[in-house]
Amino acid sequence: MSIRFGTDGWRAIIADDFTFDNVRLCTQGVVQYMLQQGLGQRGLVVGFDTRFASEDFARTVAETAAGGGVKVFLCDRPAPTPTVTYNIVDRRAGGAVIITASHNPPNWNGFKYKPDYAGSASPEITDAIEKLIDAVPDKGAIAPIPWDEALAGGIGQSVDPSSAYTEHLGRLLDLQALRDAGLKIVVDPMYGAGAGYVPSMLGGGKTTLKEIHSERNPIFPGMRQPEPVADNLTELSQLVTDMNFDAGFALDGDADRFGLVDEKGRFVSPLQVFALLALYMLEIRGERGPLVKSITTTRMIYRLGELYNVPVFETPVGFKYVGPLMTQEDALIGGEESGGYGFRGHIPERDGILSGLFILDMMVKTGRRPSELLDYLYDKVGPHFYDRSDIPLPPEQRDTLAKRVGDVRPDAIGGVKVASQDSIDGYRFILEDGSWVTIRFSGTEPLLRIYAEGKSADRVDTLLSEARSMVDL
Repeated sequence: MSIRFGTDGWRAIIADDFTFDNVRLCTQGVVQYMLQQGLGQRGLVVGFDTRFASEDFARTVAETAAGGGVKVFLCDRPAPTPTVTYNIVDRRAGGAVIITASHNPPNWNGFKYKPDYAGSASPEITDAIEKLIDAVPDKGAIAPIPWDEALAGGIGQSVDPSSAYTEHLGRLLDLQALRDAGLKIVVDPMYGAGAGYVPSMLGGGKTTLKEIHSERNPIFPGMRQPEPVADNLTELSQLVTDMNFDAGFALDGDADRFGLVDEKGRFVSPLQVFALLALYMLEIRGERGPLVKSITTTRMIYRLGELYNVPVFETPVGFKYVGPLMTQEDALIGGEESGGYGFRGHIPERDGILSGLFILDMMVKTGRRPSELLDYLYDKVGPHFYDRSDIPLPPEQRDTLAKRVGDVRPDAIGGVKVASQDSIDGYRFILEDGSWVTIRFSGTEPLLRIYAEGKSADRVDTLLSEARSMVDL
């Protein structure tokens, strides 16, 4: 098979395409890339999430990399993607591999490579790695070293990935002030690698913290997949209202995405969260710098850019585009529709844990709970509503549907004229009233996604319905 990296790494179904042999092939491509770039001597951090056999796949990566002459720092426990990625910085490593399928369904797993700059690998890097993988002989070019031998020989090291990361977050904001705030927060790590992180950072003070779904369960019961979207957070929402919590926080399977439930148990969309985080950076923290958004993220960011006189840059979907542009422009914040947000002074990568802590800090400093923060935001930028439809797509129908979608050229949607359209990533239609619709194929799952933003929930429903009709779905 051909291994191809999508929006964020390579993902496949366990025991079908995601096998130990294919993980070895991926690792050999990464090792050869690192050696070509002169990064091998700096070492490779290897991490993993809580999915089925993730630690076994991670050990396979470690043993293969060690066999290729690259020193390996293998995490001794499941860890969030941002935690593992920060260890690149802390250890001055040449990169990291993380075994995770992020928010995909439980029968999937994945292989993420993070280069030495501690962000998502750019398309140029993944293209180079794919070519190296394709050139690996069928039986492999590297003889793995058993992990016990790697440890004994000094080319392998078992590491705790959490301590350096936690210390770093303590330098980015005042954790003690959050501990002393006296708020009530419930956290749902969705059985994933982020379990325990927020309580360990904020426990021991006046703030009350409750965590649900913190045990390891790789079938992710009660949810379609460990993705912090409204349909998967009904228990969190109910708990917030039943126990009078000030907010509910959710993390996806590898904790690089963040979801928010307000004090009334209502899901706050990722676009609203991104705008709140940008407002927090600009007004509450008083910082200035460019804002970076993917094309499926809210146009509220443009309005905030105007209000605070900072530039806004736009990218295709994926932090492999957002992160490099953040670094290039020294951006204050970058975000995407899926609930991933990155921040200056941290790594150029999504971090769901830090996103939640920043939202909590915004609540403390303003004295507002989430619904009141949204009112505060809308007073500045006007009301914005958003939703997304995910349509399962049999792989054999993709080419046919892609042609059908590419032929769509509406003059109006929902009774409003189309002002402009583009194909930066999928097909986007911006309407004269400022609302928009985007139709694109997922880069990580066999799905067609339709996104819409407008000035009311009813308007968004109309846009999504008409977009489905346009492509005959």
